[in-house]
Amino acid sequence: MKNFKINPIFENYTSLIIKDISRFNMSGTLFGDGKRNIIKLFELDEKTVNIKSFKIPNLINKVAYKYFRKSKARRSFEYATFLLEKGIGTPEPIAYLENYNWIGLKDSYYASEHLQCDLTYRELVQIPDYPDHENILRQFTRFSYDLHQKGIEFIDHSSGNTLIKKRSDGNYDFFLVDLNRMKFHQSMSFEMRMFNLRRLTPKPEMIAIMSNEYAKFIEESESLIYEKMLHYTKEFQIGIVKKQHLKKTLKFWKKY
Repeated sequence: MKNFKINPIFENYTSLIIKDISRFNMSGTLFGDGKRNIIKLFELDEKTVNIKSFKIPNLINKVAYKYFRKSKARRSFEYATFLLEKGIGTPEPIAYLENYNWIGLKDSYYASEHLQCDLTYRELVQIPDYPDHENILRQFTRFSYDLHQKGIEFIDHSSGNTLIKKRSDGNYDFFLVDLNRMKFHQSMSFEMRMFNLRRLTPKPEMIAIMSNEYAKFIEESESLIYEKMLHYTKEFQIGIVKKQHLKKTLKFWKKY
């Protein structure tokens, strides 16, 4: 059994999109390392289509995604549609497809327009002297503030999930990707906002700039914003170290 939905804008390409998904394993150009989810690029007239094949779920999630929860592919499609309605940048959603058997969800795919970007937030972290570094960081902070004002909690708000394109006027546009984990609120508290920024950078100097910029828009002091953002960032970094240590320990004991 299949469940397929396409963006009305691309309705004339329905058969081609389904064809690309059906031959996903045999064709297309691999994009990224494919360690978890596999992304491939396909040509559609003058556009490039980005199709993500989500990791096959375990038995519990197979059942959950059929009866209790929306699949990652469906969430990605619906969240992208919602973001665009709210004026938030993200690649144009094209379609999603879910394959089911008697147990539950077998596999799922999300197709969107492939966006050529100039950089991601990750470059700002890794390359301190990246051209126009501080200006981009400040504009990104305003973009994040806009997300929060609109009640959008992008759970995977991390360094690789915002694509950045430079405009002809020297300003920048920001596009969210990897959308399947989001929450939507009537409003977001100060603590929720600061917690949401914890995964972006471990660098205090970048947090200082972001705190300075964010303070221009809310009734909290720059020092408090910096303190909270740094606190949640450190908590997150400690969590990463603990997870890595646990993985190494488990890997060691598996040998014996």
